Amino acid sequence: MKIECKNVTKKFGEQTVVSDVTCTFEAGKIYGINGRNGSGKSVFLKLICGQYVPTSGEILYDGVNLNQKNAYPQNVRALIENPAFFPDLTGLENLKVLAKIQNKTSDEDIEKALLEVNLGEEKNKRYSKYSLGMKQKLGIAQVIMDNPDILVFDEPFNGIERASVEKISLFLKQKKEENKMIIVSSHIKEDLENLCDEMIYFDDGKIVENENITK
Repeated sequence: MKIECKNVTKKFGEQTVVSDVTCTFEAGKIYGINGRNGSGKSVFLKLICGQYVPTSGEILYDGVNLNQKNAYPQNVRALIENPAFFPDLTGLENLKVLAKIQNKTSDEDIEKALLEVNLGEEKNKRYSKYSLGMKQKLGIAQVIMDNPDILVFDEPFNGIERASVEKISLFLKQKKEENKMIIVSSHIKEDLENLCDEMIYFDDGKIVENENITK
């Protein structure tokens, strides 16, 4: 699987949020997108996931421009900005509701995802009682429970304690070895350096630097 972004620009009215971005993502790698808050990272991730259509340029999924076909990329799961769940349902119940949409994720898959993010003990607590970190963990569990080919995370570690960050990072590295494509954005460079194979530095909607990380 390969995603190619070619001169991608996204405008909202007169405001340019993503400007002439060209880069390539391949399966079997973890990519970090680093930049300050407001640098255009979230909008860029939404473009990759098909939630926005570029104003100009193109995004190719294995050589195919899905925007021209009014189609969405398949087997992509994403956590972008604040996760939204039903406040009166438990974490477990929320994931079961989501799993019914495509009806391919088992209860066992859901339970396993909750354990991978260290949320097993809080799975039966109502979402409205979750802390910021617990909400982020549930959002990550929602992404990984379907075992997608492409996993996209926007600031996933906000509010999460270090032990869980390390556990989730190890899980993502294991998924990379299964030839998954993983894209993670964060304004905290250190979180990405310990996780990623390649870093993309964003500022004012543009890529200002690419860096291969030596492990």
